[in-house]
Amino acid sequence: MEIKFADCRTPGQLVDAALKSIGWTQRVLAIVLGMDETGINKIVADKRPINAELALLLEELFGIPAERFLELQKSYDLALARIASKPDRQRATRAQVFGGLPITDMIKRGWLSDVNDVRDVVGVEKSLAKFFGVDSINQIEILPHAAKKTAVSEDTTPVQIAWLYRVKQIASEMIVGKYSNVGVRRTIERLRTLTSAAEEARKAPRILAECGIRFVIVESLPSAKIDGVCFWLDEVSPVIGMSMRYDRIDNFWFVLRHELEHVLHEHGKTLITIDAELEGARAGTGDGVAEEERIANLAAAEFCVPQKTMDSFIARKSPVFAERDILGVAATLRIHPGLVAGQLRYRTGKYNRFSSHLVKIRAIVSPSAVVDGWGDIAQIGV
Repeated sequence: MEIKFADCRTPGQLVDAALKSIGWTQRVLAIVLGMDETGINKIVADKRPINAELALLLEELFGIPAERFLELQKSYDLALARIASKPDRQRATRAQVFGGLPITDMIKRGWLSDVNDVRDVVGVEKSLAKFFGVDSINQIEILPHAAKKTAVSEDTTPVQIAWLYRVKQIASEMIVGKYSNVGVRRTIERLRTLTSAAEEARKAPRILAECGIRFVIVESLPSAKIDGVCFWLDEVSPVIGMSMRYDRIDNFWFVLRHELEHVLHEHGKTLITIDAELEGARAGTGDGVAEEERIANLAAAEFCVPQKTMDSFIARKSPVFAERDILGVAATLRIHPGLVAGQLRYRTGKYNRFSSHLVKIRAIVSPSAVVDGWGDIAQIGV
């Protein structure tokens, strides 16, 4: 009698079919294996699992590969576990929250101030709920079923949302001047006069506050790749958040002017788009760049170096850009040579060039700005 493996769904059924194929009883099998007949009965009834040692003995007796017995045993055990296991929505929620958010970094940064150890699950959950302004972690908006309190673009990651919330927390407690669109345009002209020297950038936070813009610097989180964001607390309260993850003068002014253009066009009022990886192609005007971003990129590039001047400079000096030429055009435009160098790197694609002009600027801007990160924790709720 041929054994049909496909008909056997459990290891016990396979043993029973094998016995019938050769005309053995369970008692005979017990005698051959030197086992108690009750034990054989439990195996056939799938009440006793077949281990690797027993599978090899059965292979010897019946000519059925031991792997087949073990495969059926594994499938049977898993099926029983599924039946016994009850879906736990809280466990699934915890997996999404703890797996999606950088909890350890949020604790280290002081964002979850009521907890010190990620292993304190209850404490972390309470602190997360407080951080996101909800009653329980089930309502945190990174979860698919949770109500969305912040209108962010679809490609925004949970890590980026956490960073955005921190910016929002800090900005909500800032006191700034009265906002007006006309005032922003004047502010941009004032900021342009600061680009002549790196040290002048320290005045930028105060100038932004005077025109009603809440300017916050929050260190980026691992894997977030955030450069900046523009959003509004209400109709007349714009916020610019920057990470300054690239500590370079050209990047600072490009990203800041980029976000200011978003403010001018009131971008971020209905949908917030975090500006991530604002370098290379994403800093340009190619087909893959969204219209709002193209507008902001054009304005930022023009602010750093007038593009007609840049076009002429490249046309005249390419492919060799001497040090004296970079210094010369910067002096003519009354801007820091780092801005020229930054635009040259972007326009030529040679990001390993002209680095000597790309001075660090975070330490210059930070003392006059509201900063969270690099060892400093912005005080909120005090």
